[in-house]
Amino acid sequence: MDDHQNVGHADPLVRVALHKDNGGYMMPDMLDTLQRSIRDLRISVTDRCNFRCPYCMPAEIFGEKYEFLPKADILTFEEITRLASIFVGLGVAKIRITGGEPLLRRGLETLIADLSRLNGVCDLTLTTNGYLLADKARALKGAGLHRLTVSLDAIDDQTFDRMSGRTHGAERVLNGIRAAEQVGFYPIKINAVVQKGINDHLVVDLAQHFHNTGHILRFIEFMDVGNRNNWNMAQVVSAAEIIDRIHAVLPLEPMYPNYMGEVAKRYRYLDGGGEIGIIASVTQPFCGDCTRARLSTDGKLYTCLFASEGTDLRDDLRLGASNAALRDKIIHTWTHRSDRYSETRFDHTPEARKIEMYQIGG
Repeated sequence: MDDHQNVGHADPLVRVALHKDNGGYMMPDMLDTLQRSIRDLRISVTDRCNFRCPYCMPAEIFGEKYEFLPKADILTFEEITRLASIFVGLGVAKIRITGGEPLLRRGLETLIADLSRLNGVCDLTLTTNGYLLADKARALKGAGLHRLTVSLDAIDDQTFDRMSGRTHGAERVLNGIRAAEQVGFYPIKINAVVQKGINDHLVVDLAQHFHNTGHILRFIEFMDVGNRNNWNMAQVVSAAEIIDRIHAVLPLEPMYPNYMGEVAKRYRYLDGGGEIGIIASVTQPFCGDCTRARLSTDGKLYTCLFASEGTDLRDDLRLGASNAALRDKIIHTWTHRSDRYSETRFDHTPEARKIEMYQIGG
């Protein structure tokens, strides 16, 4: 039996909805215990970052002496591509490269080129803090990257420095966005985490800055990712409040989602000045439509941003596992998935351990 036939083995949890695998064969979707298929794979290529955002990698913990993963523990580009190919054969059509800060990974355009050649990948994108983007944009475009998302929590230098844990201001990130636009990345998505008392007073300023640019600004509610950002509900500015503030200055109306499972609720400006998005994981959880899997820097499969444990794939790879064996392990993990943390977060104790965001991306 060849690999394509083996995908649809007798596991009763692999339901009958069909998708095309990367060989063009019609294959059954694999659904988790809540009937969610797998469509998106987020790949963290490094656990290192040149920012110290307090909601992700607070500087008091991730100082100069913090020990990140040694090179030998990190998946190689060849290992990432092999695993990605298996995921695509199981239904993944969208791949996002994350970190840490992915542009710190030397030779990243080589990986982008390899992933862009996988038959079945219709959306290949990358999330970056933008600091190195001006130097990297042309190579990324040439390698076959489809889209970019840039994290930018403020354009006011003082607030930007506070949110990024650095002291270089926002201009270098804005230059990176301009450089990416010039080489053909358009529209670019701009992600802004909103934290009460820190940058929420600048929500409208951000909206006005990107109004009429064609880029899509997306506001993200401050979330309890990881274990080290001292999250509490009092620091959350709700999606409804963010929309109200912007609507008072730049009137908005809701838009239909682009696809089932889209994480951002979309709004358009009534004056035709573009659109914004709101990611409301805290106040309006969207776990019921989640189709995302995450591959950590050290080769573990996580089925939720807030998961505590992952399924190790790296050791199997390095011990000589076949594609069929790796595929079966992924299928078993996904079909037994029951994660819905955002819908149950207040049932969890504050001490409950979660994977850190810099290890699996956002």
